[in-house]
Amino acid sequence: MKKIIYSGLLAVLLSLSSPVFACSSCGCTLSPEWIAQGYTPRPGMKLDLRYDFLNQTQLRRGAHAVSRSAVPLPNAEEIQGVTRTSMYTLGLDYTDARDWGLRFEAPFLDRYHTTVPPGETTESSSDTKALGDIKITGRYYGFGDRMTGIQFGVKLPTGSFGQDFRSGTEAGEPLDRGLQAGTGTTDVIFGVYNLGYLGKHFNRFTQALVKTPLAPRDHFRPGASVHINAGIQYLGLPKVTPQFQLNAKIEGRDKGAEADTPNSGSTVVYASPGLTLKIAPRTQVYGFVQAPLHQEYNGLQLAPRVTASAGLVYSF
Repeated sequence: MKKIIYSGLLAVLLSLSSPVFACSSCGCTLSPEWIAQGYTPRPGMKLDLRYDFLNQTQLRRGAHAVSRSAVPLPNAEEIQGVTRTSMYTLGLDYTDARDWGLRFEAPFLDRYHTTVPPGETTESSSDTKALGDIKITGRYYGFGDRMTGIQFGVKLPTGSFGQDFRSGTEAGEPLDRGLQAGTGTTDVIFGVYNLGYLGKHFNRFTQALVKTPLAPRDHFRPGASVHINAGIQYLGLPKVTPQFQLNAKIEGRDKGAEADTPNSGSTVVYASPGLTLKIAPRTQVYGFVQAPLHQEYNGLQLAPRVTASAGLVYSF
């Protein structure tokens, strides 16, 4: 059973070079829980403080970059300028002495956005600072050797979605729902994962997650998403643990009267090298960068050229 799940997840990951659905470029695709809890289940509580930085400046249509010099203003389409996001996330992860685990994540967003509306020549901007949507996930790994498990949980509508533009011709008008701190919806999450060893000094994981909203809210329904992650870490050094992840996120188009349906959704695959450093008996710090291997967007959207993540994990 374990080999079937592992082979199936890896095959799905490798098949992502063609778009199956579509994915938002507004979120980091790094899989954080395996950094905090490690690749082998150990009982206890861990506190994870993480910072993610995304600077979306590149216009893309489909699988290709769009030169701004080739985009005349005014234009029939909205021409976005920049979406710069700093995300601060508090994570708590608990693993019991038997077969269960629980993870809690609460993000705070600081997001600056500029855009030129259709038919305009000047930018409008917004500056959002707010709590995002809290996520609670459980996991059960009481199968066989306890290296294969399932994940299940919810994303709660704790983030605000009433932010307005602050300057420009759009000042006072509602910001696009896809750029708000929260979606306003309750989403359900389900996934499977497998942990294992590759020789004496290497651990690895594979994971697949599906997230879908239960119902629209205020004329907006975010696209359902599929997340595929695989990672490896080298354990042959005393304090430093090099790591590498492949992360894919695939998301359907947003829907509803408040959605920008034509310009939502994409498929992205990222390579994510990083490392963790043990700085005290119970404390580790980590850092990762993410570089795109494949990007395909619906409509005209902004994408980051690279993203960065850093954090601290304390084990109780």
